[in-house]
Amino acid sequence: MPTGRATGGTGPARSRERFLQGEPVEAGVRTSIMNSWQRSRSLGLSPDQADLPFSEDFDRDARIVRAAVPVLDRLQAMFAGSKMNISVADASGTVLLRRFGEASLARSLPAFQRVPGFVFAERVAGTNGIGLALAERQLIRVHGAEHFAERSQRSACRALPVRDPLSGRIEGVLCFGYPSSTEDSALATTIRKAAQAIERRLLGQSSARERALLRAYLDTGAEASVALHHTIGVDELALELHPRDRAVLTEKAAELISRGQRAAFVVSLLDGRRVTLVSRPMRSGSGVEGVAIEAVLPGPSPREPLAVATRVDVPPGFSGRLAVATAVRPRFVPATAAPGRLSVAALSRHLPDTAYGPFGTVGRGGAADDHPDSPPQSRGLVMVGEPRVGTYALAARRRLELLSEASARIGTTLDVRRTAQELAETAVPRLADFVTIDLPEAVLRGEESADPRTDLHRTVVHGIRDDLPFSPVGKQVDFGPTTPQMRCLTSGKAVLEPDLKAAAGWLAQDPEHTERLLTQVHSLIAVPLVARGVILGIASFYRAQDPAPFSDDDRSMGLELANRAALSIDNARRYTRERTMVLTLQRSLLPHDLPDQDAVEIAHRYLPAESDVGGDWYDVIPLSGTRIGLFVGDVVGHGMLSAATMGQLRTAARSFAELDFPPDEVLTHLDNLVGRLDREEPAAAGVGVIGATCLYAIYDPTSQQCTMARAGHPPPALVRPDGTVSFPDLPAGPPLGLGGLPFEAAEIHLPEGSRLLLYTDGLIEDRHRDVDVVLDQLRGALAHPEHTPEQTCQAVLETVAPAHPCDDIALLVARTHALDPHRIAAWDLPADPARVSEVRAAALRQLADWGLDEAAFAAELMLSELVTNAIRHGAGPIRVRLLHGRTLICEVSDASNTAPHLRRAASTDEGGRGLFLVAQLAQSWGTRYLPEGKVIWAECGLDGA
Repeated sequence: MPTGRATGGTGPARSRERFLQGEPVEAGVRTSIMNSWQRSRSLGLSPDQADLPFSEDFDRDARIVRAAVPVLDRLQAMFAGSKMNISVADASGTVLLRRFGEASLARSLPAFQRVPGFVFAERVAGTNGIGLALAERQLIRVHGAEHFAERSQRSACRALPVRDPLSGRIEGVLCFGYPSSTEDSALATTIRKAAQAIERRLLGQSSARERALLRAYLDTGAEASVALHHTIGVDELALELHPRDRAVLTEKAAELISRGQRAAFVVSLLDGRRVTLVSRPMRSGSGVEGVAIEAVLPGPSPREPLAVATRVDVPPGFSGRLAVATAVRPRFVPATAAPGRLSVAALSRHLPDTAYGPFGTVGRGGAADDHPDSPPQSRGLVMVGEPRVGTYALAARRRLELLSEASARIGTTLDVRRTAQELAETAVPRLADFVTIDLPEAVLRGEESADPRTDLHRTVVHGIRDDLPFSPVGKQVDFGPTTPQMRCLTSGKAVLEPDLKAAAGWLAQDPEHTERLLTQVHSLIAVPLVARGVILGIASFYRAQDPAPFSDDDRSMGLELANRAALSIDNARRYTRERTMVLTLQRSLLPHDLPDQDAVEIAHRYLPAESDVGGDWYDVIPLSGTRIGLFVGDVVGHGMLSAATMGQLRTAARSFAELDFPPDEVLTHLDNLVGRLDREEPAAAGVGVIGATCLYAIYDPTSQQCTMARAGHPPPALVRPDGTVSFPDLPAGPPLGLGGLPFEAAEIHLPEGSRLLLYTDGLIEDRHRDVDVVLDQLRGALAHPEHTPEQTCQAVLETVAPAHPCDDIALLVARTHALDPHRIAAWDLPADPARVSEVRAAALRQLADWGLDEAAFAAELMLSELVTNAIRHGAGPIRVRLLHGRTLICEVSDASNTAPHLRRAASTDEGGRGLFLVAQLAQSWGTRYLPEGKVIWAECGLDGA
């Protein structure tokens, strides 16, 4: 065929020239070709190399040769007169057969390439069809300048691996070569059909071998039939067997064939009977070595239970004593026809003169018993096969079992790291000896990785030992462009390196590190973790103990495990992202800094649930008269809706509280709000989906009284100064959102130094714990009067909170303080305007005693206006109170429920400006309603006083 440099200098030719010169290659080169170029360069190959290695040490009568010759003859006739050349190479790349469409084509080749024996493996010939098909293990097209060698620049080829249908192992490569100018897309279909024809002939060879074994068994059985005793045959037993028993017998028979040696196995049936399977090595007349599996049954009548003796008599042709292994029946595995294992029934059409039962019985009977006292036995054939084929069948079944186990073990949690660990634990040691999993940092955070090739971190290292020098967990890993891992990430396909010593790209990555690893591992499968079309990371499977390298079946198994794990990892990633978003929203809606106040000393905690984030919240709200409002609540459900609803409730609760409503009225307003939100929620569709519980407490340091009301929320815990712990019996009240039901408040006296613990139900309610036991633990954690609120919070979380909370936990601890009585001044006066001056004078004297002379002017003016309004518009008795805390608070109360309103007074109005003056002088002012009457208060700052 024409050889030499391709012309034109564009497309692949230009890209190849740039690659050979070490320049960056523009897009347009297929991934498989680029990977092969890089491997060829790392192997030190020269594109000008003219000669190929030639080997005379190959099997000229190999199975692939015998199967391919008729197919190649037909292909030669099909392509007669064309420039087509057809080759078949073995699994090492050595060409075994060649055919030409024109005989003259052979004369254009070098002399040594005209006969079988020259090697086209990638490691010696660079990028070419045969070598690349073996490396990529799939259909390959190499066109023109995509070849690495100069000699092949004007040629094109298609190559496809040919596999043994029984083992799945690559037996060779079928390759079509032709000039680049004669490219035809129909060749892909032709080469696939031709390869399938060769594979069918390979399967036919195996069937012929199995038939030869069966004939050998029948001949042996016929000679011994005169000495057989009959009680019950295997065919009769099979009619009575449960399908699971038949499956177990078939499974054990295949396992005995795979061992390839004499053995016996006792199988227990569902009804208590036992059958002994005996393996019988044999050789056919044509030299095929195999194993026949016979079922040996004891001799009682069919109506009596079968009993197996402790010793199994040696079948004809066996020497020595057989060890009997008593088997416990494994879990049910459906009986299927394993490839390459032929039962008598399956071969009956080839031997029509033989009678067969349901188990393939060749007549009843067995060897003459060596012990006269033993009951007579019957023997029937179950299965014949070659050990190698039995091994493949056994491996196939174990792969199915591994996949079944993987479906149950991988993805049990919504944690990315744990899911990756489950993949490794499933694969070791049944598929690989060592597994490393690398994921981008973004995936671990729940995000999508922009480029997983540049941000990989070692996430899992797992194996049969811990002493191998793999990169440790947490370290960033960088793979070179020719490593199997990078080729895997680039192509999105699993990459198999049967022999790591020959993997040039892997060796060049880190020679010192890989040299140490090569003393322990010898084979690698790199598998991408792909879910929904996105590469999430990579899993690397290493083999160390098993001397056999990984096969294509192993690669398929690793890919299947990785695909299942990738979906679970992606689900975990998406969950992590959503949970992070909800948690961020939740934390943003909770208080960041608690207000400065003197009524209570506060400590708080928020602990999100492991599985999902709910709507737990807390709040601390300064109120008029140095009082403090304490909230804790829990929105029903989890997720974004609950967090958003929590934000609305907290905002509304703060607004209602700052209006100085008592606790029961605040809960009533919140109940109305939740009901309205429920009706407005589109997802509700008329069914209540939003609900919440809440506890609201108001503590007054001037009287040391605490007023509380709850709506379906757990009661608080009260720790008195002496360490006594109690749970006040507050009226329960319905959860928020039910509507129309009343709430009731209760008042409790809290001595100074008492601790009030408010919490959500996630602290005490857990399906694995008894609530009473948890409450006892809570009492024990709180019974330390010397603890500060911070220490109390920590002790409660460490001793009471569940290790893995299923619900959010909000915790609020308040230690009460009392306002010094010397900082409180109060006067009662009748509704007489003449008494206003007396109150002003008394207030000025009190301010002087407190050292607040600079605040006296503003306080005097505010008191004058408030007392005058109370006398003019309210009803007696009237009470005036001054509170000296962080600020100066002036309060005027009367028995009327009418409240003043700030308005703009017209220039012609005689009044209406007093309240405006109060608002200008005070930091804040407002009205607080009492059961009878109201309080008008104004707060004056002391910083500028």
